[in-house]
Amino acid sequence: MFTTIKSASLAGIKALPVEVEVDVSRGLPNFVIVGLADNAIKESKERIRSAIKNCGFKFPARRITINLAPADLRKEGTALDLPAALGIIAGDHRELQKTSIFNEYLFCGELSLNGRIKEIRGALPTALSARESGCKGIFLPRANAAEAAAITGIEIIAVENLLETMDIILEKSPRPSPPETVSQIEKQKDEELDFADVRGQTQAKRALEIAAAGNHNLLFVGPPGSGKTMLARRLPSILPTLTFEEALETTIIHSVGGLIAPGRGLIRERPFRQPHHTISDVALIGGGTQPRPGEVTMAHNGVLFLDEFPEFRRSALEVLRQPLESRNITIARAQAQAVFPADFILITAMNPCPCGHFGDPFHECICSATQIQRYRHKISGPLLDRIDLHIEVPAVPTTELINPSNAKAGESSKKIRDRVITAQKVQQQRLKNRARRNNAALSDKDLKKFCHLDRECRNLLQSAMDRLGLSARAYSRILKVARTIADLKEQPEIDSADIAEAIQFRSLDRRLTF
Repeated sequence: MFTTIKSASLAGIKALPVEVEVDVSRGLPNFVIVGLADNAIKESKERIRSAIKNCGFKFPARRITINLAPADLRKEGTALDLPAALGIIAGDHRELQKTSIFNEYLFCGELSLNGRIKEIRGALPTALSARESGCKGIFLPRANAAEAAAITGIEIIAVENLLETMDIILEKSPRPSPPETVSQIEKQKDEELDFADVRGQTQAKRALEIAAAGNHNLLFVGPPGSGKTMLARRLPSILPTLTFEEALETTIIHSVGGLIAPGRGLIRERPFRQPHHTISDVALIGGGTQPRPGEVTMAHNGVLFLDEFPEFRRSALEVLRQPLESRNITIARAQAQAVFPADFILITAMNPCPCGHFGDPFHECICSATQIQRYRHKISGPLLDRIDLHIEVPAVPTTELINPSNAKAGESSKKIRDRVITAQKVQQQRLKNRARRNNAALSDKDLKKFCHLDRECRNLLQSAMDRLGLSARAYSRILKVARTIADLKEQPEIDSADIAEAIQFRSLDRRLTF
């Protein structure tokens, strides 16, 4: 008996349609899977055999051939367990040959040995693939139901085990009630960090506000304990809430990465990724034999924070240069190619020297000039050029820590976020016909159109370029930051104060030599 069941396999952050063709015929007992299957799929033979037997079905002592079409597409993962098992069972059940459900619905799920259907990676893009291919609905693990509920227009049938699936197909039991819709899924968020709790560091908070408003990259330089990490972790609290499209895209990425907890629905908070400096190049950028998203893609629509910036491998840092410009990553392999989105705000932090106390009035630096120079040279000039804001974060005076009343009360994250949202609305209106609508994405043509400078501004900028020896890229970064500063003030044109503040945020060009 021959049966075809619809399913899907992940390729990058997309799920491509796959037809699981199962042929159960006479001959010596054998079980073969063909169609460029990876090891996880090849090992599924034993999972499928045990699951079928332990659910009370007869495993046919015949020649079983499973073809995964199209045959030239490499398949990976364990989501094809369920359709393969259903195809084998259908070979011994004539009533299943008459049903049209295999042509109308998509099936996916990993089988355990007792027949339970376990959660899979990429349930959300798989449900999206089912809708795009014209399926009425999708059978998938119950643990992935809330995640797949974000896709409207198709029926989501969440199943617990193989036996329940067969009962639903044969109409021996009713279909389960639909999972919660997106509007019913509550926002899940950790306790929010607030800028009102930060003492001092007025300039650093101002830099973060500008970075959030214009999607600019930022570098903190300061001694240990000055609050660099604390400030960076509060950046998501002043970013606007994800739109539905952004939330869907972010959830798809995390679903493919296997980071969606069972029962979790659409991601509502912006990602904040903080990889350790020992991370490998592939883990940071993405890749592998079957291309997988890396940390830069997991931070899409959010923040990528690289603490101890010079301690990262030079090769990994240099690969960051391309996604910081194009906002995507292309992973090319001999048998596969994938494009991953990578539109994030890069926040980095570093010490001024190996011991961390260079320029600190409270501690003596023990590093030699050679050690300091070698430490700073770990970050290349081209990479530094792509970071819009450089800000020094000095240690907070002891009096402000011991006596909070001496410290000026800071603004709450909500007040800052309101200004950020207002500035972003101005940019979105200005760039309403663009894919990326923020000042960090302004092209050279846009700079000429939207960044008009009077004579005073041009003279100030010319003086800074000559004195600091800035590159052409640094020049455009200053204009983009100045445009964001003007947007925060809700003024249509850039003035000399905006240019001066933007130049001030190029502290590494002014004081450090790389």
